[in-house]
Amino acid sequence: MKTYLIQRNLPNAGTLTLEQKISIAQRSCAVIEELGHDHLVWDHSYITADNLWCVYQAENEEVLREHARRGPFPLDNIFEVKGTFSPATAELVA
Repeated sequence: MKTYLIQRNLPNAGTLTLEQKISIAQRSCAVIEELGHDHLVWDHSYITADNLWCVYQAENEEVLREHARRGPFPLDNIFEVKGTFSPATAELVA
């Protein structure tokens, strides 16, 4: 599976209550159960003022679109992650 970063435009996302986050998470997990963990895995999400940024492992982009459709969840952009690096990268010797 590939790693994807999903942008979900959600006005006032930064003010979501714990109850709202629980509800969204439960619905997302239920849809993933329907689709199958061998096709889609939700890693975690970041919340900004007006967006949710969700990290998934997915078979392909179509699975992500189907997850959003069944949610229903907004799906504004899909970005395939091509790699990562961090401060630890500075310590590597080529």
